[in-house]
Amino acid sequence: MADVVIASAVRTPIATAYKGSLVGTSALELSQVAVGAALERSGVPGEAIEDLVMGESMQGGGNIARYTAIELGLDNVPGAAIQRWCASGMSAVNYLAANIAAGMVECGLAGGVESMSTAPATMKPGPDGVQAPWFPAAHPETDITPAMNMAMTVGENTARIAGVTREQADEWAFHSHQRAIAAIDNGYFDAELVSVPLGDGAEFSVDEHPRRTSSLEKLASLPVINPMLEGAIVTPGNSSGLNDAAAAMVLCSREFAESHGLTPLAIVRSWASVADTVERNGLAPTLAVPKALKLAGIGIEDIDAIEINEAFSSMAVASARELGLDDEITNQVGSGCSLGHPVACTGARMLVTMAHQLARTDKQWGVATMCAAGGMGAATVIERV
Repeated sequence: MADVVIASAVRTPIATAYKGSLVGTSALELSQVAVGAALERSGVPGEAIEDLVMGESMQGGGNIARYTAIELGLDNVPGAAIQRWCASGMSAVNYLAANIAAGMVECGLAGGVESMSTAPATMKPGPDGVQAPWFPAAHPETDITPAMNMAMTVGENTARIAGVTREQADEWAFHSHQRAIAAIDNGYFDAELVSVPLGDGAEFSVDEHPRRTSSLEKLASLPVINPMLEGAIVTPGNSSGLNDAAAAMVLCSREFAESHGLTPLAIVRSWASVADTVERNGLAPTLAVPKALKLAGIGIEDIDAIEINEAFSSMAVASARELGLDDEITNQVGSGCSLGHPVACTGARMLVTMAHQLARTDKQWGVATMCAAGGMGAATVIERV
């Protein structure tokens, strides 16, 4: 199989949904910004792009990838939208990587986008025939896995199964904010960011979700989301945010990169998608990471950096503990609790950040992993070129 390389990797800054800087910017606009910048920075001519694959989960269906291609003048480029909830963006990258590895495509674009702020509201007739708000469920509902309460289904169930305490969850979230703020202040994200033009002529250029005023005391004072549960630990402070952002990258075969004089950031070595019972959703990274590492031919001890998306800090604590990960290599620049979790964008954002992180730190192996609604999970292994 052909080596699949990342020729460019770009993301927008992450905004807080409903009240942040991108409240008036649609997913279509965000997708165009990220995809356009990824193509421009790669140096690949538009006519060489053979496919565009984008993760999207909250935008009401349709094909945001093809729409983006047309808006960018890439009339020759077909598009596909991938929906695997939180892992949609990562799955989009892996889908394109598989096609390149198989020799079906030489070069393409992949990523993910989410605008929670502008996501459409869907209506559906209820049992009485009256139209009522409706949202597609990620899984069949049970008493312990409610379909519309991920704080319970993922956060609380994981804490109970793995024995994660409120103090451990809050401490993880606090350090996530500290690391994200340090990364912003030290310019660690500069190489991966593209600014988003706003309607007033200004530009949105810096991640706005991390809280500089966060403290363990403030986190400890927050009420739990599900007070009806005995021993509940999940609060808004140790949960991921609701966010808006887009991320994209140009992927191609190593041969294509060499023939076009490109300087790749990394090689996509392996990936894995997994599932378990919905109750164990938050522990999905403990299945996905070993599977992806085995496919890459390496072990846990070889990892130089890993990001576990912090859908809830309880699942990050539990997964890191079960995988035996060193804190020094885990979520080095923050994750969902601090940077935020723009659902279908997040997996692609993690890979964009990891590719640049390996380059910045001169390290070899990076892993991005996450749980995804419905009892699913995913992991991708990349190697610095």
